Amino acid sequence: MNRRVPNGTHGGVRGRKSPLETFSYSIKKYKNTERTFSFLYVVCYNIHMKTVYKRTATTVSFLNYHLVFCPRYRRKIFDIPGVEERFRELTHQACEANQIEILAMECHRDHAHLFVSAYPQLSIPEIVRIIKQATSCALRDEIPQLSQMPSLWTRSYFVSTAENVTEATVERYVRTQKTR
Repeated sequence: MNRRVPNGTHGGVRGRKSPLETFSYSIKKYKNTERTFSFLYVVCYNIHMKTVYKRTATTVSFLNYHLVFCPRYRRKIFDIPGVEERFRELTHQACEANQIEILAMECHRDHAHLFVSAYPQLSIPEIVRIIKQATSCALRDEIPQLSQMPSLWTRSYFVSTAENVTEATVERYVRTQKTR
């Protein structure tokens, strides 16, 4: 029997939007900058179009994490010339060495977004530690404006395994970092 699913439903459940419809709505609602749009587009593409399972001898997994973390005191380190490019290079090197796949990366003035895929043997705190440790030491050694800082990153971070994280959720996290 060929059933036709009515518009505005997903999988035959009335009122439930498909992930792509939800994504389209979130783009319309939160499209305040071109950078935000491109990051969300890449994240949506990687989730919905490129489902590649990671396989080991004993596991099959599909683990994607959206990470956001801020510099100490919300300093606008990515406004300093050369910091963003070097941060990207160091992050790619650290992730390659630890079998972490970067699906998307975006640097804003005072925080960084990463959308990564990893094997289940790596815990979320371990992934964040690897990235923060590799970038903090090198950036403070290489960039004179950052050399006076005792540490570059805060201890906290935001992580989500959900498919559609809205820009409002990320903004709320970044805003609360100012009060800590």
